[in-house]
Amino acid sequence: MKGTATRFVKLGISLLGLVTLGWVLGKAAAPEQFGVAMQGMPLDWSHRHVIFSQPATDRQAASVMNDPRYWQQWNRQHLFRVLQSEGADPGVLSSGLGIARDSEGQPDWSQNLGSGANAGAGTFPAKYSFQVTTATCGNGASPDYVVFSTGLAGSATQASVVAFDNLYSGCSGTVPSVYWAYNTGGQILTSPTISGDGTQVAFVQTNGGGIGTLVLLKWKASTTQTVSSPRTLSGVSNAAYRNCTAPCMTTLDLRDSLGVTTDDTTSSVFPDYTHDVIWVGGARGWLQKFTGVFRGTPTRVTTGGFPVQMNAANPNPLSSPVYDFTTTNVYVGDYGGFLYRVSSAGVVTRSGQVDFGTGLVAGPIVDSTAGRVYVFSSSDGSTACPGATPCSAVNQFATNFAANNTGTRARVGTSRVAPPNPNPMFEGGFDAKYQASANATGNLYVCGNTGGVPTLYQIPINAGTMGTVVTGPTLTGATTGCSPVTDISNPNATGGATEWIFASVQASGSGNVCGGGGCIMNFESTQWIPSHAYAIGDQILDTHFQIQTCRVAGTSRTTTPNWNTALGGNTNDGTVVRWVNQGPQHAAHGPWQASHAYGTGSSIMDSNGNVQVILTAGTSKSGTHPVWATVINGNTNDGSARWRNAGTPATASLAATGGTGGIIIDNTVGSGTLAGASQVYFTTQGNQTCGTSGTGGCAVQASQAGLN
Repeated sequence: MKGTATRFVKLGISLLGLVTLGWVLGKAAAPEQFGVAMQGMPLDWSHRHVIFSQPATDRQAASVMNDPRYWQQWNRQHLFRVLQSEGADPGVLSSGLGIARDSEGQPDWSQNLGSGANAGAGTFPAKYSFQVTTATCGNGASPDYVVFSTGLAGSATQASVVAFDNLYSGCSGTVPSVYWAYNTGGQILTSPTISGDGTQVAFVQTNGGGIGTLVLLKWKASTTQTVSSPRTLSGVSNAAYRNCTAPCMTTLDLRDSLGVTTDDTTSSVFPDYTHDVIWVGGARGWLQKFTGVFRGTPTRVTTGGFPVQMNAANPNPLSSPVYDFTTTNVYVGDYGGFLYRVSSAGVVTRSGQVDFGTGLVAGPIVDSTAGRVYVFSSSDGSTACPGATPCSAVNQFATNFAANNTGTRARVGTSRVAPPNPNPMFEGGFDAKYQASANATGNLYVCGNTGGVPTLYQIPINAGTMGTVVTGPTLTGATTGCSPVTDISNPNATGGATEWIFASVQASGSGNVCGGGGCIMNFESTQWIPSHAYAIGDQILDTHFQIQTCRVAGTSRTTTPNWNTALGGNTNDGTVVRWVNQGPQHAAHGPWQASHAYGTGSSIMDSNGNVQVILTAGTSKSGTHPVWATVINGNTNDGSARWRNAGTPATASLAATGGTGGIIIDNTVGSGTLAGASQVYFTTQGNQTCGTSGTGGCAVQASQAGLN
């Protein structure tokens, strides 16, 4: 589907007008105040954990628009990337989309990070683009790059962290190329982050003695370093770091209030760009604060209440903390199942227990505009699910929640009573409708059912209130682990805006090309838009978590139509637009079979690559397949069965041994000549063949719109 661009443009015009008047940013308008080069764009795990529904009042606007993360989100949603004029830097190329589906199920590229490389199911890579409006290849002065932690202990023959540039298939030369690779002397089991100007990387590593250290690293491009032949970095003093010559790094130990070292394998660093601060948790529940990280002298704060332990009576490892610019609070969960609110003075407010299984393994998501915090529970401790078992759940809190409060709850499938523990539940993804709304209205997608088969769920949110949960597709036939869910909206895609949900499972994946192993899948999640011009073949996800395909072009009505939920059923939308129901989202559509009894609700992939849905149950013909109707909504007689063409599949998949870690987007760019400039990045959790670079855990780039 294609189309939130109109409302984005209207919002963009109004905001740009405010910027012109100097009202929005005030004295903070200077990029240097943020430490963020405004032409650049970092994107890491933390950018999905602070989100912004649009401000509806002057007060809300004043609260969020001085946060550089607000403008980073706005840029990703609104800015178009354009073809450079003739004579521009040859490394700066236009932003073509590169989203063709590959029937063989191959990624754009896959690079070996080493045998056994696996940073974990909740770990994300980090991406940096030095130009917001252009995609840049390796021969540019400042190429786009992506950073992966390998999850392996660094050595002379194994990088602990590596970056790739020359990322896009439309670039010349080797795609991708190792930009730099370092042995930092430890093992990185959390997500890396990137400074606002893109010149530094920060992460936590652990050593064999169980000591966690914050690493700050200045990188330098190299033509000789590889994953198996990295450069070994020795740390300089904290005082010397600011002026050291790249490549160089400095380290700061994680310590408790008595100075005793502590480890961290569960909590990623969260950078506060405005105040040049990094927040990070630890193994015994200590929240650490570091100042001067990217622009000053790196210092571990030992005054003003920090470091602070979340629960001294029952210390548990912390998941990743999230700093909220509006309230100046840090929000963090622990593996004991509690959410904590920590004030700027180090005062801790603890929620009631909301996870009774694996704990809150994912950091919370904060809507800084609406004043909401979301956490993701593997087991809610109730007996409300079938068999009097507990449920998987999403809990929503106000940012000023009181002690022992448990928020409001949306249940998303079953869990189980420990032991055995349920599978962990990672964070979900909010859709573009939510982030574009002025009253926190839209949808949150999560992978729940932690006690059974991983299943996608849609949680409608209206004016900040969670509504009735809608059950979506199952992702596997086994009780196994699921990744975080990522929702990607590309307002600049060829033909109009598109939106996709990405998630992976560790085993028995249902995707067509996954062979019953680990699998990453994506699903159409583009929302219907009123008064929008739709073309034949456009697809949207309706309010019943079903796919509707446009069969007659035209302009939609002003209010949501009453969707026909019958498979192959038609919906009238306005005076012209007509839709055909492809049915509920599916991870895969099987092939047609001869002499097969097809029942109500059946769907298959025909020989032309279209989805055929059953209209009349019956037994298919013998011999070869029928001559399929190629027109959307066209009917095909097949023995005693009858089919209707419901358009192209609204899902795609790719094999990923052991499943994937977290998934980040690349660019959201418009049409042009550079293939492969709108992609996603992730790592596998098991060894597989990584393109032509060998067998191991893989760093992968794949298409946004079609994994296969």
